[in-house]
Amino acid sequence: MKTILFLFLLISNVVFAQNEFKHEVYFDTSEYKIPTIEENRLLLFIQKIDSVEVEKISIYGFCDDIGSDTYNLNLSQQRADIIKDLFSNNNIDKTLIRNVDGKGEILLKIVNTKDINIIRSLNRKVEIIVQIKPSKSSVVPDKEETKKSTSVEFVVGDKIVLKNILFEIGYRTVLEESKEALDNLAEILIERENIYFRIQGHVCCTQNSRDAVDAETKKQNLSLVRAKFIYDYLAKKGVSKKRMKYVGMRRKFPLGGDPKFDRRVEILITYISDKKK
Repeated sequence: MKTILFLFLLISNVVFAQNEFKHEVYFDTSEYKIPTIEENRLLLFIQKIDSVEVEKISIYGFCDDIGSDTYNLNLSQQRADIIKDLFSNNNIDKTLIRNVDGKGEILLKIVNTKDINIIRSLNRKVEIIVQIKPSKSSVVPDKEETKKSTSVEFVVGDKIVLKNILFEIGYRTVLEESKEALDNLAEILIERENIYFRIQGHVCCTQNSRDAVDAETKKQNLSLVRAKFIYDYLAKKGVSKKRMKYVGMRRKFPLGGDPKFDRRVEILITYISDKKK
């Protein structure tokens, strides 16, 4: 079996000016349970980092100045731990979480207020720092390169990897700039009408081979619905549904190395008929 890379590399509109994302979660006095509003904000943040290549995640808990040093240190650690648990329960790979530390009290020196209650409320928090890997630039292939792909001789078991097909964060739909690559793929598959294939969706960064959560439906089947999106897209372009099947592979087959390669869709050749256009 050979793997064929069609280099449908597209220029992304997303440019990161920094190599990390930060988020803060605020707590009530003497509490480490996450308030509902703060939990919702954090879930949105988790969806945001689903689309980037995470290097590591650091979680730091803090308290205000009320209470003993020992009490505050324990409470700040409990706050950090509950944030870690929420990340893990939402399919963030726990190996990416490198630091989970309670720091006790923190003194905010740059706050434009003398109200001690406001200052204390800003101290009751967990700070999350997500370090990401820098994005690499990509280019659009010229038409002649795409035409060459139609001359490849396929056999059953060959795998076409759709490289850098970019999806909306946490959703099944691809970004607008990825549609040219899908259109090129559709042209190839229409040309090679004797090929039958299975569309396989994969996700990255979840625990124990789990699937990721579809933000639209809240169901844990993101790899499946992303494969279904490709299936529907190709069908609308004229590829016969009789030639296609789709399946979600969850995170059963991570490639290792850069997480972006696990956020992928593949075309597995399952049958080749004698009929050839």
